Amino acid sequence: MPEQPDELQKLATIATDLELSAGMRIKATELLGRIGTREALLALLELVADEKLVVEERDVALRQARVIIRSGH
Repeated sequence: MPEQPDELQKLATIATDLELSAGMRIKATELLGRIGTREALLALLELVADEKLVVEERDVALRQARVIIRSGH
C-alpha cells in the first residue's frame, strides 16, 4: 500500500496540530491506532513523547500503542 505512509503522516500531522480542536486530534490518534502497523505504532509513540500535547491526548496515544503491541504487530 503505497498510500499508507502518506496517510500515517497526515494523521500524525493532524494529531499534533494545536490549532485544531482536541476532538479532531484525538480522532486522528485513534485512527492511527486502527491502522495497527509498526509504522503506526512508531507514530503513536512519537505522540506520547510530544510534551506540547495535552496529557489526555498523550494517554489516548499510549492506549492505542498498547493495543497494537498486544496484537503482536
